Amino acid sequence: MCRPVRPWPRELGVALFEKSRRGYEPSETARALAEQAERAEQALDAARVALELGKQVVSGTVHLTCTDAVLGSLLLPALARFMPSYPALELVTSNDFSNVSRRDADLALRLTNEPPEHLVGRRLAKVSYWVCSRDDGQDRSDLARQSWIAPDEAMPEHATALWRLRELPGVTPNYRCSSMYAVAQLARAGVGVAAQPDFVLRAHPELKALGPPLAGCDTELWLLTRPDCRALRSVQTLFEKLSEALMSHG
Repeated sequence: MCRPVRPWPRELGVALFEKSRRGYEPSETARALAEQAERAEQALDAARVALELGKQVVSGTVHLTCTDAVLGSLLLPALARFMPSYPALELVTSNDFSNVSRRDADLALRLTNEPPEHLVGRRLAKVSYWVCSRDDGQDRSDLARQSWIAPDEAMPEHATALWRLRELPGVTPNYRCSSMYAVAQLARAGVGVAAQPDFVLRAHPELKALGPPLAGCDTELWLLTRPDCRALRSVQTLFEKLSEALMSHG
Protein backbone atom coordinates (compact mmCIF):
# COMPACT_ATOMS: atom_id res chain seq x y z
CA MET A 1 0.00 0.00 0.00
CA CYS A 2 1.44 3.36 -1.01
CA ARG A 3 0.45 6.93 -0.27
CA PRO A 4 1.71 10.11 -1.93
CA VAL A 5 4.09 12.10 0.29
CA ARG A 6 3.87 15.37 -1.61
CA PRO A 7 1.56 17.26 0.83
CA TRP A 8 3.78 16.44 3.80
CA PRO A 9 6.92 18.26 2.56
CA ARG A 10 4.71 21.29 1.78
CA GLU A 11 3.51 21.35 5.38
CA LEU A 12 7.08 21.08 6.64
CA GLY A 13 8.34 23.69 4.24
CA VAL A 14 11.24 21.47 3.17
CA ALA A 15 12.07 19.09 0.35
CA LEU A 16 12.46 15.44 1.27
CA PHE A 17 13.91 14.43 -2.10
CA GLU A 18 16.34 16.10 -4.46
CA LYS A 19 16.40 15.46 -8.18
CA SER A 20 19.71 14.52 -9.74
CA ARG A 21 20.94 12.80 -12.88
CA ARG A 22 20.53 9.48 -11.09
CA GLY A 23 16.94 10.25 -10.22
CA TYR A 24 15.42 11.31 -6.91
CA GLU A 25 17.62 11.03 -3.83
CA PRO A 26 16.73 11.67 -0.17
CA SER A 27 17.74 15.06 1.20
CA GLU A 28 19.57 15.59 4.50
CA THR A 29 16.21 16.30 6.12
CA ALA A 30 14.82 13.02 4.82
CA ARG A 31 17.81 11.11 6.17
CA ALA A 32 17.40 12.74 9.58
CA LEU A 33 13.69 11.90 9.61
CA ALA A 34 14.47 8.30 8.66
CA GLU A 35 16.91 8.03 11.56
CA GLN A 36 14.32 9.41 13.98
CA ALA A 37 11.72 7.00 12.60
CA GLU A 38 14.13 4.11 13.13
CA ARG A 39 14.64 5.18 16.74
CA ALA A 40 10.89 5.45 17.24
CA GLU A 41 10.50 1.94 15.85
CA GLN A 42 13.16 0.67 18.27
CA ALA A 43 11.31 2.31 21.16
CA LEU A 44 8.03 0.69 20.05
CA ASP A 45 9.74 -2.70 19.76
CA ALA A 46 11.12 -2.29 23.28
CA ALA A 47 7.66 -1.41 24.60
CA ARG A 48 6.17 -4.41 22.80
CA VAL A 49 8.74 -6.74 24.38
CA ALA A 50 8.04 -5.24 27.81
CA LEU A 51 4.30 -5.80 27.41
CA GLU A 52 4.78 -9.37 26.24
CA LEU A 53 7.01 -10.19 29.20
CA GLY A 54 4.88 -8.27 31.67
CA LYS A 55 7.71 -6.12 33.02
CA GLN A 56 9.94 -3.21 32.13
CA VAL A 57 12.60 -4.60 29.79
CA VAL A 58 15.48 -2.52 28.46
CA SER A 59 16.07 -3.52 24.85
CA GLY A 60 17.45 -2.09 21.65
CA THR A 61 20.81 -1.47 20.01
CA VAL A 62 23.32 1.08 21.29
CA HIS A 63 26.43 2.09 19.34
CA LEU A 64 29.43 3.10 21.46
CA THR A 65 32.82 4.33 20.29
CA CYS A 66 36.09 4.35 22.24
CA THR A 67 39.75 3.54 21.74
CA ASP A 68 41.04 -0.01 22.08
CA ALA A 69 42.94 0.98 25.23
CA VAL A 70 39.76 2.26 26.89
CA LEU A 71 37.82 -0.76 25.63
CA GLY A 72 40.23 -3.34 27.01
CA SER A 73 41.15 -1.76 30.34
CA LEU A 74 37.98 0.13 31.32
CA LEU A 75 34.91 -0.72 29.25
CA LEU A 76 35.06 -4.52 29.21
CA PRO A 77 35.48 -4.94 32.99
CA ALA A 78 32.59 -2.51 33.52
CA LEU A 79 30.32 -4.29 31.04
CA ALA A 80 31.01 -7.64 32.70
CA ARG A 81 29.54 -6.29 35.93
CA PHE A 82 26.14 -5.17 34.66
CA MET A 83 25.39 -6.31 31.09
CA PRO A 84 24.23 -9.81 32.15
CA SER A 85 21.27 -8.05 33.80
CA TYR A 86 20.16 -6.68 30.39
CA PRO A 87 19.92 -9.66 28.02
CA ALA A 88 17.72 -7.75 25.55
CA LEU A 89 20.21 -4.89 25.21
CA GLU A 90 22.60 -5.08 22.25
CA LEU A 91 25.86 -3.09 22.36
CA VAL A 92 27.89 -2.42 19.22
CA THR A 93 31.39 -1.07 19.87
CA SER A 94 33.76 0.65 17.48
CA ASN A 95 37.37 1.75 17.83
CA ASP A 96 37.33 4.28 15.01
CA PHE A 97 36.77 7.99 15.53
CA SER A 98 33.01 7.75 15.12
CA ASN A 99 31.33 11.10 15.31
CA VAL A 100 28.50 11.24 17.84
CA SER A 101 27.36 14.56 16.37
CA ARG A 102 26.87 12.94 12.95
CA ARG A 103 24.99 10.05 14.59
CA ASP A 104 27.70 7.50 13.80
CA ALA A 105 27.46 6.49 17.47
CA ASP A 106 25.09 6.98 20.39
CA LEU A 107 27.74 7.08 23.13
CA ALA A 108 31.42 7.90 23.22
CA LEU A 109 34.03 7.29 25.91
CA ARG A 110 36.63 9.98 25.30
CA LEU A 111 39.86 11.11 26.92
CA THR A 112 39.66 14.88 26.55
CA ASN A 113 39.94 18.08 28.54
CA GLU A 114 37.59 19.89 26.14
CA PRO A 115 34.41 17.90 25.48
CA PRO A 116 32.25 19.33 22.66
CA GLU A 117 29.73 21.85 23.99
CA HIS A 118 26.90 20.58 21.77
CA LEU A 119 27.03 17.13 23.38
CA VAL A 120 25.83 16.20 26.84
CA GLY A 121 28.00 14.09 29.06
CA ARG A 122 29.51 13.28 32.39
CA ARG A 123 33.07 13.59 33.63
CA LEU A 124 33.94 10.17 34.99
CA ALA A 125 37.53 10.47 36.18
CA LYS A 126 40.83 12.28 35.97
CA VAL A 127 43.46 10.23 34.17
CA SER A 128 47.20 10.57 34.72
CA TYR A 129 50.03 9.06 32.69
CA TRP A 130 53.05 7.18 33.98
CA VAL A 131 56.27 5.85 32.50
CA CYS A 132 56.15 2.12 33.08
CA SER A 133 57.68 -1.19 32.12
CA ARG A 134 57.30 -4.86 32.87
CA ASP A 135 60.65 -4.88 34.68
CA ASP A 136 60.38 -2.73 37.80
CA GLY A 137 64.11 -3.25 38.39
CA GLN A 138 65.08 -1.01 35.49
CA ASP A 139 67.15 2.08 36.14
CA ARG A 140 64.66 4.85 36.85
CA SER A 141 67.29 7.58 37.06
CA ASP A 142 68.09 7.67 33.35
CA LEU A 143 64.99 7.08 31.26
CA ALA A 144 66.81 8.42 28.21
CA ARG A 145 68.92 5.25 28.10
CA GLN A 146 65.94 2.90 27.98
CA SER A 147 64.34 1.31 24.93
CA TRP A 148 61.22 3.37 24.32
CA ILE A 149 57.85 2.35 22.91
CA ALA A 150 55.79 5.29 21.65
CA PRO A 151 52.86 6.25 19.43
CA ASP A 152 53.77 6.87 15.80
CA GLU A 153 53.32 9.93 13.61
CA ALA A 154 49.57 9.33 13.49
CA MET A 155 49.36 10.79 17.03
CA PRO A 156 51.83 13.71 17.06
CA GLU A 157 49.73 15.71 19.54
CA HIS A 158 49.25 12.95 22.07
CA ALA A 159 50.09 14.18 25.57
CA THR A 160 52.77 11.53 26.10
CA ALA A 161 54.44 12.29 22.76
CA LEU A 162 54.62 15.99 23.62
CA TRP A 163 55.97 15.17 27.09
CA ARG A 164 58.73 12.99 25.65
CA LEU A 165 59.77 15.64 23.15
CA ARG A 166 59.84 18.22 25.93
CA GLU A 167 61.53 16.18 28.67
CA LEU A 168 63.61 13.70 26.66
CA PRO A 169 64.36 15.49 23.38
CA GLY A 170 67.27 13.19 22.55
CA VAL A 171 65.26 9.97 22.72
CA THR A 172 64.38 8.15 19.50
CA PRO A 173 61.84 5.41 20.24
CA ASN A 174 62.89 1.89 19.31
CA TYR A 175 59.26 0.91 18.71
CA ARG A 176 56.43 2.99 17.27
CA CYS A 177 52.79 1.94 17.27
CA SER A 178 49.63 3.22 15.64
CA SER A 179 47.61 3.01 18.88
CA MET A 180 48.13 3.34 22.61
CA TYR A 181 46.70 -0.16 22.96
CA ALA A 182 49.57 -1.53 20.87
CA VAL A 183 52.06 0.52 22.92
CA ALA A 184 50.70 -1.13 26.07
CA GLN A 185 50.95 -4.62 24.58
CA LEU A 186 54.62 -4.14 23.71
CA ALA A 187 55.31 -2.81 27.20
CA ARG A 188 53.56 -5.84 28.68
CA ALA A 189 55.79 -8.06 26.53
CA GLY A 190 58.81 -6.49 28.22
CA VAL A 191 60.53 -4.97 25.19
CA GLY A 192 60.89 -1.48 26.65
CA VAL A 193 59.40 1.41 28.60
CA ALA A 194 56.29 3.38 27.67
CA ALA A 195 54.02 6.12 28.97
CA GLN A 196 50.58 4.73 29.78
CA PRO A 197 47.38 5.96 31.47
CA ASP A 198 46.77 4.93 35.06
CA PHE A 199 43.82 2.70 34.19
CA VAL A 200 46.09 0.52 32.02
CA LEU A 201 48.48 0.04 34.94
CA ARG A 202 45.56 -0.89 37.21
CA ALA A 203 44.25 -3.38 34.66
CA HIS A 204 47.69 -4.92 34.08
CA PRO A 205 49.59 -5.12 37.39
CA GLU A 206 52.63 -6.60 35.65
CA LEU A 207 53.33 -3.05 34.40
CA LYS A 208 55.23 -1.13 37.07
CA ALA A 209 55.47 2.66 37.30
CA LEU A 210 59.04 3.95 37.02
CA GLY A 211 58.42 7.29 38.67
CA PRO A 212 55.77 9.90 39.48
CA PRO A 213 52.92 10.79 37.11
CA LEU A 214 53.97 12.83 34.09
CA ALA A 215 53.57 16.57 34.58
CA GLY A 216 51.20 18.29 32.18
CA CYS A 217 49.65 15.07 30.86
CA ASP A 218 46.55 14.77 33.04
CA THR A 219 43.34 14.43 31.06
CA GLU A 220 39.70 13.66 31.79
CA LEU A 221 37.57 10.66 30.92
CA TRP A 222 34.14 11.68 29.60
CA LEU A 223 31.06 9.71 28.63
CA LEU A 224 29.28 11.69 25.91
CA THR A 225 26.00 11.46 24.03
CA ARG A 226 23.61 13.63 22.03
CA PRO A 227 20.71 15.50 23.67
CA ASP A 228 18.16 13.57 21.58
CA CYS A 229 19.51 10.24 22.87
CA ARG A 230 18.38 11.00 26.41
CA ALA A 231 14.84 10.01 25.39
CA LEU A 232 16.00 6.50 24.44
CA ARG A 233 15.76 4.16 27.40
CA SER A 234 18.45 1.85 26.04
CA VAL A 235 20.98 4.66 25.67
CA GLN A 236 20.08 6.28 28.98
CA THR A 237 20.33 2.97 30.84
CA LEU A 238 23.75 2.22 29.41
CA PHE A 239 24.86 5.80 30.12
CA GLU A 240 23.89 5.56 33.79
CA LYS A 241 25.26 2.05 34.33
CA LEU A 242 28.57 2.86 32.65
CA SER A 243 28.88 6.08 34.63
CA GLU A 244 28.27 4.25 37.89
CA ALA A 245 30.73 1.47 37.08
CA LEU A 246 33.53 3.67 35.76
CA MET A 247 33.26 6.38 38.41
CA SER A 248 33.54 3.77 41.15
CA HIS A 249 36.79 2.55 39.61
CA GLY A 250 38.18 5.93 38.57
